[in-house]
Amino acid sequence: MVTTPVTSITFEEYLTYDDGSDFHYELVDGKLELRNPPTIEHFLIVDFLDTALKAEIKRCNLTWLCFRESGVRTGRNKSRLTDLCVVTLEQARELLNASAVFESPPLLIVEVVSPESVKRDYRHKRSEYAALEVPEYWIIDPLETKISVLLLEDGFYEETVFTVNQQILSRTFPEIAIVVEQVFTAGNLNQERRD
Repeated sequence: MVTTPVTSITFEEYLTYDDGSDFHYELVDGKLELRNPPTIEHFLIVDFLDTALKAEIKRCNLTWLCFRESGVRTGRNKSRLTDLCVVTLEQARELLNASAVFESPPLLIVEVVSPESVKRDYRHKRSEYAALEVPEYWIIDPLETKISVLLLEDGFYEETVFTVNQQILSRTFPEIAIVVEQVFTAGNLNQERRD
């Protein structure tokens, strides 16, 4: 993990920060942390889930939106970039002409684990999202071929792990039909793709 030369930055400065590099940063305790570019597998998994969640939102006629790489403020000088997040239309309207960093908790956040993000996704983001009271958090782990669905209960996440041919159970999307294997097949170009 690379930290930029900027020694300290506020959340307000982060919202307009631009070093001209097109790099993506998270704000962690007032310091910018560079996010590595995702792998193709990562992109394909996120694309599959983004498509599935948007289809379910449309099917259920919900006033929700699904965004890739939006920010979520998780502390005074802390902001994380999500792989996917689902928010209400009202939450999106509040940021219509501002940086897409939500200060109220999204309905659902999805993170895809990469070798350099294991601790960040399983530990740091888990505790930060729970403190922010994000009701549901999915950790998609291609390294372990498992999906953890964390549901907020009394300020802490209760975790259920799904593997292989199990269907993901979601409180936010109770009728969604996604099998774990579909998610990881979507990220594998060596498998026959069914888009």
